[in-house]
Order: sequence, then structure tokens, then C-alpha cells
Amino acid sequence: MAQLKEGLILDSEKEDRVEREKVGSVRTQNLTMMADVIKTMSDEKSLLIFNTIYLAGGDESETIRDGLKLTRKQYYSRISRLQKTGLVKRQKGRYFLTAFGKVIYDSQRLLGTAIKNYWKLRAIDSLWFDENEVPKEERKKIINELLGNQQLKDILLK
Repeated sequence: MAQLKEGLILDSEKEDRVEREKVGSVRTQNLTMMADVIKTMSDEKSLLIFNTIYLAGGDESETIRDGLKLTRKQYYSRISRLQKTGLVKRQKGRYFLTAFGKVIYDSQRLLGTAIKNYWKLRAIDSLWFDENEVPKEERKKIINELLGNQQLKDILLK
């Protein structure tokens, strides 16, 4: 009986270890994917292609490539990276953002808005070091007065 209990406990511990390894593996995969997306989007020409595909809504490759004045190699190597990261898909000779790509596009727009408001955000930082120093309503008033973008406001007022 004692051996049976010990065996069950060891099996349970083994299952827990395997489960932790799976979770760790998924986290590693997620971090790798995040790094791949950031690396792809950090290239100016890839970012330009990505944004153009979104804005052009499925123009043909030649139109996009010619409009951006890229060589075939520059264009197709970057399109390949955008496809491998799951941001762009090709259908009937045209490129479109995937659902994942649309989310990344929106996130990138928020990043751009934060950059445009960098000095306002720095001003907000300079007003208080500790959130408890300034009453919540006063912080809200200041943030609403300085920022026009609702998403930035929502993030700061969480």
C-alpha cells in the first residue's frame, strides 16, 4: 500500500513537472514569436511595406513595389519575413494583413501615438513620482487636459 501511494505521488509529481515544462515551452515560443515580430517590424522597409499593404487594401505586388521604389529582392525578402511572422498573407496575387497583422497594425499605431505624445507623457511623469502623491481625481484631470488620445488616457488611468 505504501509503495502504491509513493508511486501515485511520484506519478503526480512527474505530471506536474511535465505540465510546467509545457507551460515554459509555450512561454518560450511566445517570446520567440514576439521577438520575430519586433525584429521584422524594426526594419524600416518592412514597416513601410506592412503599412502600405494595410492602406492599399490588396494592391498587386508590382504596384506596391514600384510605389515604394524597392528592388525585387528588397521587396520579396521583406514580404517573405512578413508572411513567416504571420502578419501578411497572399491571396490571388495580392497581399493582405492577417487578423494577427491587423492587431499588430493597431498596436503599432498606438506606439506611434505614444511617440507623438512623448513630451506630454514625460511631463506627466515629472508631475509625480509616486501615484499616491497626487489624488486620483487630480491625476485624471491632468491626464485629460494634456492628452487627446483616449487609448493613452485609458492606459494611464488604469
